[in-house]
Amino acid sequence: MAKRLIYVDNAATTAMNDVAIAAMSPYLKEVYGNPSSLHSVGQAAKEALDGARAKIAACLNCEPKEIYFTSGGSEADNQAIRSAAVNGAKKGKKHIVTTAFEHHAVLHTLKKLEKEGFEVTYLDVHADGVVSVDEVAAAIRPDTALVTVMYANNEIGTIQPIKEIGGLCRGRGVVFHTDAVQAVGHIPVDVKADNIDMLSVSAHKFHGPKGAGVLFCRRGVPLNTFIDGGMQERGRRAGTENIAGAAAMAAALEYACRNMQKNSAKLLALRNRLIEGLLKIPHSRLNGAFEGRLPNNVNISFEGTEGESLLLLLDAKGICASSGSACTTASLEPSHVLLALGLPHEIAHGSLRLTLSEENTEEDIEYIINAVAEVVETVRGISSFWDDLQSGKIKHFI
Repeated sequence: MAKRLIYVDNAATTAMNDVAIAAMSPYLKEVYGNPSSLHSVGQAAKEALDGARAKIAACLNCEPKEIYFTSGGSEADNQAIRSAAVNGAKKGKKHIVTTAFEHHAVLHTLKKLEKEGFEVTYLDVHADGVVSVDEVAAAIRPDTALVTVMYANNEIGTIQPIKEIGGLCRGRGVVFHTDAVQAVGHIPVDVKADNIDMLSVSAHKFHGPKGAGVLFCRRGVPLNTFIDGGMQERGRRAGTENIAGAAAMAAALEYACRNMQKNSAKLLALRNRLIEGLLKIPHSRLNGAFEGRLPNNVNISFEGTEGESLLLLLDAKGICASSGSACTTASLEPSHVLLALGLPHEIAHGSLRLTLSEENTEEDIEYIINAVAEVVETVRGISSFWDDLQSGKIKHFI
């Protein structure tokens, strides 16, 4: 009998759907031209690229010329942040405001900028996993060049007050960027209504292909060239465009936005049942606020366990999950996101992230609840730390 497989690591990546595959296929063999070429094959490729740009712009409520294709969210984050920093420095502005639980594509870029003489303020997100608009306002200074706050957190799924932060930045004349990699395609995102200047997108988070992304940059906001070598993307990103990836990404995003309401309702019901079932396990806690989180995100800590052990035992039961961001799973350090919430290392180490897709079923959820309960009991049964907690030698954290 084939091993049962339940994939609940959709925040790390998603499977390409049939819509995206069908949209990509013609540009792998039939319409294979370089869109910079003037002949008919090249112009057919250019037409496809322009069409994909227009579709994505419509989904985000912006102009096609405000869409720049990238290799993914990390590149988009880097280009947006470095552009705002360099352009701000020209005006004597070398201060940046962000949060302590951003994706590492943002945090590592900021750390490099700090070595180049920029000052960065890292705001706390508190126990609910939401940054305070008032604290953002208090952090902005006359020399602030950029505020960058993610739209929804990749580990705990909490949605940030983007519209309010964007309005604040617009009023202060500060560029506002948001890493919306986890949000776009899952919740409504409107760059105009949300007062966003720059926004990062990655196709493989909404059933599109890996290696395809977008940077939205509002007209009038300076954007510097990040990769040199050609005049593609209106001189802002050299390199022959990934036509197949762009076409598939546009199709996947259109499909996601068209079906968002239906899928969100299904995912919310599944997610809430999963949270309810897992919190019945003694000494467990939900990380991040219950309200105002992505409809597919569950992040729970189990006291007296260790994340890697949980994942390996769950994988043996056919459940693909994670303990945090896929970009840091090789690290033995606890999640910086959970530490930013104020969790002690002992609790942050024992976290489990389960991110659903519309392909998951009620049967999957019940199987996961039972499997996690069994695995947690197994891990605790061989944990000396759990023995110390149960005996009272160490006080329970949860």
